[in-house]
Amino acid sequence: MFEPRTESALRAIRRLLRAAEMTERQLASATGLTPSQLVVLQEVSRHGETTAGAIASAVQFSQATVTNLVDRLEQRGFVARSRRERDRRQVWVSITAEGRAALSSAPDMMQDRFQSRFDNLPDWEQAMIVAMLERLTGLLNADGIDAAPVIDAGRIDRP
Repeated sequence: MFEPRTESALRAIRRLLRAAEMTERQLASATGLTPSQLVVLQEVSRHGETTAGAIASAVQFSQATVTNLVDRLEQRGFVARSRRERDRRQVWVSITAEGRAALSSAPDMMQDRFQSRFDNLPDWEQAMIVAMLERLTGLLNADGIDAAPVIDAGRIDRP
């Protein structure tokens, strides 16, 4: 049906998709979080207390997406919002004890494994992989799709 190289490429793509789905299921089972929610929770934890704008900038999500994710995390009791007496317009987000517990029970995420291994590759190999992945997204007409740097199979701000 397919040429051998085409079949090998399609199998590799499918393995990546399945690995992302399996990691997402493990995370949901352990914490009830999506990968995007976990990334936001990790960012809040890193700073102790921060704003949605700072989170959006750090994780490269839109402000609206971060607000949606923080809403969901707040509903679950993982973060709390507060305002300062000086400037009541700005909303601060902080992690709760429940949020810390969820982080401690979260499995290792694919993007964390990827980052640690990718960063250890020589520059030429990193450049080659990035070029190949960008070419692949072009072949699949996916190069115009906005995507955050999170390995996640679904919509970022899904419930």
